[in-house]
Amino acid sequence: MSQLKVHNSYTRQKEVFTPLTAGHVGMYVCGPTVSGESHLGHARPTITFDFIYRYLLHLGYKVRYVRNITDAGHFEEEGREAEDKISKKAVLEKLEPMELVQKYTNLFHWAMRQFNNLNPSIEPTATGHIVEQIGMIETIIREGYAYVVNGSVYFDVKKYAAQYPYGKLSGRVLDDLLETTRDLEGQEEKRNRQDFALWKAAPPEHIMRWQSPWGEGFPGWHIECSAMSTKYLGTEFDIHGGGMDLMFPHHESEIAQSTICNHRVPARYWIHNNMITINGKKMGKAYGNQIRLSEMFTGKHPLLQQAYSPMTIRFFILQTHYRSTLDFSNEALQAAEKGLKRLWEAYDLLKKLVADEGEGNGSPATTADPALDDKVTKQLREMDEFMKDDFNTAKVLANLFELVPVINSLKGGQIRRDALSPATLQLMKRYFTDYIENILGLKGESTGDDQKLSGVMELLIDIRRDARSKKDYSTSDKIRNQLLQLGIVLKDEKDGGVSYTFA
Repeated sequence: MSQLKVHNSYTRQKEVFTPLTAGHVGMYVCGPTVSGESHLGHARPTITFDFIYRYLLHLGYKVRYVRNITDAGHFEEEGREAEDKISKKAVLEKLEPMELVQKYTNLFHWAMRQFNNLNPSIEPTATGHIVEQIGMIETIIREGYAYVVNGSVYFDVKKYAAQYPYGKLSGRVLDDLLETTRDLEGQEEKRNRQDFALWKAAPPEHIMRWQSPWGEGFPGWHIECSAMSTKYLGTEFDIHGGGMDLMFPHHESEIAQSTICNHRVPARYWIHNNMITINGKKMGKAYGNQIRLSEMFTGKHPLLQQAYSPMTIRFFILQTHYRSTLDFSNEALQAAEKGLKRLWEAYDLLKKLVADEGEGNGSPATTADPALDDKVTKQLREMDEFMKDDFNTAKVLANLFELVPVINSLKGGQIRRDALSPATLQLMKRYFTDYIENILGLKGESTGDDQKLSGVMELLIDIRRDARSKKDYSTSDKIRNQLLQLGIVLKDEKDGGVSYTFA
């Protein structure tokens, strides 16, 4: 059996994954800034690191998965200095900042449940770790790599780069950064234009503020992740994840801060998912194509031709390797919707075939087709190799789809039921369950027809209940008996409710 290999962004190489502690994995992933509702851009990293988390669990690792919540504003080096997204949005929505944070955190969690994402082991917040961030900043100052100006604290990038490989993760060269850094408000405070804020003095209009050794202020964006990853995973841990857009400046800055504080690069493996485009264009507010997840699920956005279910979106993301660019379009999503339906229908057929075999309805496995048996087994075993080769979900799904015609033909009679040995049939069912449900995290969804049937059943139950209340037992019995003839069994519960099952 081959070993798990992952593409390490830090070394730009695919490497055998060897955790620091055998059997245990520490993984930190940058979570959302909860200053607004989650959008399509949040779907890819959360789903990517969910299936990585699931797969590590499947391999038998005990995983501590830490994903933070940024709720202390979001200071951006490439935006307006001292801008606090959360404070700004709180004013617009006439809410207390933490009231707004809770609102959008709840919406984020709701979206994660729709995608069937597992909860992280720990979900720390930036506001809950101000003390740790201040402590880390004090250490960096003592080490001589940060300086205080007018109540703000800046990291000295030029001094750091003279001794450490600043830019190794992102491939940025310090001289290029000097030339490309834009003129921003507050730049005159810095010794060098590329220095980044560890702590910012709070102007009078800034709502969220904390006491610090340097006066009232708020933490910079980068320091929060360094502080929380160190607290919950230690000075060195296995995996740090996030989108490629975070490689610079966020993750590059994390490496610099942690290297000074803890004297080592914080993570051994840096894993980054690629970006999402929409109809070939970069996604962003400026392009008018930033689609909120609730809009994806309801179809209420000018760029959407219809609503797309959470599982359709998840399946679409899984169809492309996580390090490849992913382009959303109505045509592609509609194709994914049909593909998922086809795969799930075959999975349901497979479960029935295995159940029939277990009940002795199948023929004795004396006439199994060795060539077909070997082919199916090979395609199943290949899926393990694909996942161990940098989590290649695209190839896994390709093999699952190659097995769909086999399942359909077994059910339809084009392939003899005994052409596959019972052992291979059981193996196929196990692999489909392991990969479709447990690793890829897909689940069955109610179709429009299912919802219509449910509505009709509720209507018939109401009519029958009304008939019984009027002692019209003839109508009540007629509804029950005719539904029974259609294979639907009504059951009157002790609490007065009525349930139904399919015979």
